[in-house]
Amino acid sequence: MFAANEALQQGRGGISRVSRACGLSRVTITKGTREIDEEPLPTGRIRRPGAGRPRHETRDPALPGVLESLVEPLARGDPQSPLRWTCKSTRALATELTRKKHPISHEKVAQFLRDMNYSLQGNRKTEEGADHPDRDAQFEYINAQVGHAMAAGRPVISVDTKKKELIGNYENDGRRWRKSKSPEVVNTHDFPDPEVPRAYPYGIYDLSRNSGYVSVGTDHDTSAFAAASIRGWWRAEGRRLYPKAKQLLITADGGGSNGYRRHLWKLELQKLADETALSIEVCHFPPGTSKWNKVEHRLFSFISSNWRGQPLRDYETIVRLISATKTAKGLTVRCRLDRRKYPLGRTVTKEELASLRIVRNVFHGEWNYVIRPRRPVKS
Repeated sequence: MFAANEALQQGRGGISRVSRACGLSRVTITKGTREIDEEPLPTGRIRRPGAGRPRHETRDPALPGVLESLVEPLARGDPQSPLRWTCKSTRALATELTRKKHPISHEKVAQFLRDMNYSLQGNRKTEEGADHPDRDAQFEYINAQVGHAMAAGRPVISVDTKKKELIGNYENDGRRWRKSKSPEVVNTHDFPDPEVPRAYPYGIYDLSRNSGYVSVGTDHDTSAFAAASIRGWWRAEGRRLYPKAKQLLITADGGGSNGYRRHLWKLELQKLADETALSIEVCHFPPGTSKWNKVEHRLFSFISSNWRGQPLRDYETIVRLISATKTAKGLTVRCRLDRRKYPLGRTVTKEELASLRIVRNVFHGEWNYVIRPRRPVKS
């Protein structure tokens, strides 16, 4: 149209002169002179309506539905979909659509999927099994207790045992920067041989101060080990940070070494209460909701990120890597190695249970209770 406008300005012979000057054919310039006199195109268009190939959905209205039945066969009522049990790549989808008389390229399949609000996604760990009817109420109770304790300046800690780790030249998930084509060489197999030493990191996360304390056990993850780790945190940090504290609030999972059904857990906490003169309040998360515990995503996740791709060849490596864990928001972690023995099979007698000075809350006393000191600490 620019060339046509110049040709019209030239008058007679203008089309030939402009054609020679710019290289456009006379037919193109003549077409442009006709378009100058037509109505302007709508905003956003560069062609007249009807130009170009028709859109896929115009030419083949059934295509989006057929594509979705291949991607989500059960949701679309097609349990016999040929791609139900295969990898649904865009090329596989395009091949199957073409076989079904809906020819399309794999790039166009990707465009269709994006337009239909699909995206590449992995699995998400959110299913916790059957929910307890008082699940949300317990969350609200824990939140209220934690809020009151922190507002009063009392210590609040979240505790749990991290996944046990094999000690040796074994693969550790994740990647880290190294020279090209020089990966860390580790053992091919990591079968759970009883002779292979293990590490049991027990974490204590201080909610008020964004700090962590990890006791790395070498024997067994028992309730005695869990309580000993909390004792270690109190002696190393707690009593210095909270010199006037009379009560300690612990949030813990419903299972494991600090589970609400563990008699030994309560007995060991009673011993800790007697030694420290602290009233120890415990709030357990409902069964199947361990990932909601703060220690999981405020401490353990950053430890795993810090040692990703690093073989845990010895206990010193684990302690150093945990101690070096830091975040942009100021998380600091202290770690120690606990080589003491914590034998399995410890039975709590009826007399020991009866000696517990435990006060259970009216609301789910099995999850929420306070263990008070049985006697004052001797000076």
